Amino acid sequence: MDIRHSVIAALRKVADPVRAPKQQAYMKSDMPYFGVGVPQCRRIASDVYKTHLLPDACAWEAAILDLWRKAAYREERYAAVELLLFKRYSSWLEPDRIPMIEELIVTGAWWDYVDAIAARGMGAMLAAHPHPIKALLREWAKDDNIWKRRTAILAQLRAKRATDTKLLADVIRPAIGETEFFLRKGIGWALREYSKTDPDWVVEFVETHSDLSDLSRREALKHVRI
Repeated sequence: MDIRHSVIAALRKVADPVRAPKQQAYMKSDMPYFGVGVPQCRRIASDVYKTHLLPDACAWEAAILDLWRKAAYREERYAAVELLLFKRYSSWLEPDRIPMIEELIVTGAWWDYVDAIAARGMGAMLAAHPHPIKALLREWAKDDNIWKRRTAILAQLRAKRATDTKLLADVIRPAIGETEFFLRKGIGWALREYSKTDPDWVVEFVETHSDLSDLSRREALKHVRI
């Protein structure tokens, strides 16, 4: 079997029809679930990918898009994201793959897909290819699509001391006046994570941006003693 059918077969073996509708309701998803938790789904996908090795980046991208575009259950798309982020193929995660990643973000259009792609995928690309990815994230920060904007905000979520604070500020500022919950929450989350590394920078940013929403401000300062 190819990767897609192997993933589906493995998910069906552990499907939980009682859990599935609860997951679907929680995620407000039009797409049904098998009833497999995200950690277990990741393990299943990883096991399949370890035994179905791909020869090159073109085959890898094709397999990701095959899982994503043909998905009938949400876990199949989780598996597509895991293949995108699979460590063995990390060197293939480069700027040429941006059209594929953009497709996943725009058509996925929900936090369970986008946040992993942003923090783990775009974050890795930013570290490996800083010049083109910084330019891209600044463009996305002003895009009409809120999920591309959220991706730009969350791309440095795991960067810690490697965080480019100028970039962080540049991708947050265009969203400060927005009422969209996922942008406000994203701003707060990005600042909160960086406050664990440099609380003084975060406090100063919050204090000098009085137009931050209460949600963003509260999240940003959650772990900061003022």
